[in-house]
Amino acid sequence: MTTTNMIDTRTTESAPAPTAAIAAAEAARSRPDFAKSAPKVYRALVGFDAAAREGLDPALVELIQIRASHLNHCAYCLHMHTNDARKAGESEDRLHMVAVWREARHFFTEKEQAALALTEAVTLVADGGVPDDVYAEAAARFDERELAQVLALICTINTWNRVALATAKVAGTDERR
Repeated sequence: MTTTNMIDTRTTESAPAPTAAIAAAEAARSRPDFAKSAPKVYRALVGFDAAAREGLDPALVELIQIRASHLNHCAYCLHMHTNDARKAGESEDRLHMVAVWREARHFFTEKEQAALALTEAVTLVADGGVPDDVYAEAAARFDERELAQVLALICTINTWNRVALATAKVAGTDERR
């Protein structure tokens, strides 16, 4: 009888969520809960967000939200939207490449690249506006309605990032669940 040695090909296992650290960070948070403190404004923003997503490819929605969250250094939203993207079937390879998409264009469609460039320009609008070539490329890839939806989505994620940062939301505490 021959015995075969089995080699464990798993190189990494997913790390357990740092629930105790998340709970401690959330407990130490001293800023107000935006949803509770300004419920009418919060509901309006939720409605704006839902309207902005309408008719857009869910994968594109998450890519836009992830890139804006990178640029704004919003860990709360970045954690939330990378998890949402994974649940929607997005690959780890693409998620890892969003921050460096210009150097990894082959991971993204031309339409996604145009949306990512527009996301950067609108998110960093104070650095020089939205360049005509960036806008033209997006306008060439999206019809007028889609382009308006993409712009609205970029505005909503930038607003959510600012709310999360201003109220010190803790990454890993997704209140939607």
